[in-house]
Amino acid sequence: MSLADDLKKILPESCQIESSFGEVNVITPADQLLVVMESCKEHSDLQFDILIDLCGVDYLNYGLSEWKTTSTTSSGYSRATSNEPQTSKWPLPRIAVVYHLLSTTLNQRLRVKVFASPKIPEVPTICDIYSHANWYEREAFDLFGIVFVNHPDLRRILTDYGFKGFPFRKDFPVSGFKEIRYDHDQERCVYEDVNIEPRVTVPKVIRDDNRYVGDQENE
Repeated sequence: MSLADDLKKILPESCQIESSFGEVNVITPADQLLVVMESCKEHSDLQFDILIDLCGVDYLNYGLSEWKTTSTTSSGYSRATSNEPQTSKWPLPRIAVVYHLLSTTLNQRLRVKVFASPKIPEVPTICDIYSHANWYEREAFDLFGIVFVNHPDLRRILTDYGFKGFPFRKDFPVSGFKEIRYDHDQERCVYEDVNIEPRVTVPKVIRDDNRYVGDQENE
């Protein structure tokens, strides 16, 4: 019996189980997350004893691009020149948490995904099941603003004290909102508003070199 078949037999019916590119994925409702993770770890047919990774995902503007074309034109690039509003067709909530599990006994891997509430992204903590999820969840809270309910010590772990916003969200500017510099008069570091205007950068374009077309035809 395959891993997907075992999961369908063991996990709640509300879970969506799919296989793609040789990997098995489980999408579970948030209220079933603890049941799913407990089953994945403790059931004899699964035995996922290690949480390899936990990360957040932001699906804001999923499938949309700032670029209209992938080739050059006589009038230059057309990226980010249209003011026409675009709407993502992503049907699920914006924020998700992804868990990667490993069974060292059965040599199997599994990806579990749960979508958080669109208003306040909350999911239950799994620290009681995988204790080392503690800092993983703090990182996801720090970078994505995901609240892990009943976490024993949910604080920022990477950003500075007093940092505002969540830098891995798609609507957070790459340059951020604040910049730091050393003030010689005050003899200390000071924070100021960022004065960099956000823009879409122009990528390097690799063009066909016509100088070698003749040589290729003669070969």
